[in-house]
Amino acid sequence: MHLLLRNRAAVLLLFLLLPSLAEGWGFFAHKRINRLAVFTLPPQMIQLYKAELDYITEHATDPDKLRYVFPEEEFHHFIDLDRYGSYPYPDLPRRRDSAQRRYGADSLLHNGTVPWYAQRIFYRLTDAFRKKDKAHILKWSAYLGHYVADACVPLHAHSNYNGQQTGQEGIHALWESRIPELLADRSFDYWTGKAVYIGNPQRYIWSLVMESGRAADTVLKTEKSLSARFSADRRYAFLNRGGGMMRSYSPAYVRAYNQRLEGMVERRMRRAIQAVASLWYTAWVNAGQPALDTLAPRSLSPAEAEQLKLLGEKWHQATPAGRTHE
Repeated sequence: MHLLLRNRAAVLLLFLLLPSLAEGWGFFAHKRINRLAVFTLPPQMIQLYKAELDYITEHATDPDKLRYVFPEEEFHHFIDLDRYGSYPYPDLPRRRDSAQRRYGADSLLHNGTVPWYAQRIFYRLTDAFRKKDKAHILKWSAYLGHYVADACVPLHAHSNYNGQQTGQEGIHALWESRIPELLADRSFDYWTGKAVYIGNPQRYIWSLVMESGRAADTVLKTEKSLSARFSADRRYAFLNRGGGMMRSYSPAYVRAYNQRLEGMVERRMRRAIQAVASLWYTAWVNAGQPALDTLAPRSLSPAEAEQLKLLGEKWHQATPAGRTHE
């Protein structure tokens, strides 16, 4: 752990180029969203993204892995809108500098920064397109997909993010992981149409967060009501995860919750797919629509490969910082 913290540059290289090393809550949905977003892009872009489909898919979870190394990364994945009053939160400035002047840097950080951080990653992607920097186009595309998808999750927009305030611990994984893992390949409709140009990315990202904030109460209240109808032995089951047994929500409970939500998870996944693709497309257009078929391939030097091997060996010594959703 201490070695990783000392070598920040090496860790960043690890997450740019190293394949996924572990699975965890939410990984399935993040990978699926990034993967399906690729197929909504225009022909000028899809030639690059489809060729790098495995990279875009696997590295969708890199920002979650960064939480195992950098404590500050935690705050980039959520925003507790309820701490700023009531919808539509008129006292919360949408510009980060204005919000920071009003609430202070520490308060703003600890309440979460996902809409501002997603916008920062969007600008990094735009700059990578402008420079025709393939490695960073792919990195920031994968990262942007993650933060935008997080912005589409209701419990990422509420301080009761895992039901810890209401005796509903585990609801985050139920909504974000168990429903997609159990039902996405059986009944979800992913059709979103083509990626579209976003004239105001800041306003657009905030619209995603505001939609999530409005849905958070429904997510919590619906599960609370349903749990009263299921005894504990029917609500939970033991599942095989990574070669070991763990307690999680039973398939019957997952299906019942999804039915009561009237397809909310499916709709938010579609919203995320459309949003991710549209912001990729917008970044490319804003960069001048550079040709993507002549970019130099990514490659690792022998020294970089050795460094990644060392970091991979150290990975499992790390522990995640901040919020947990298990």
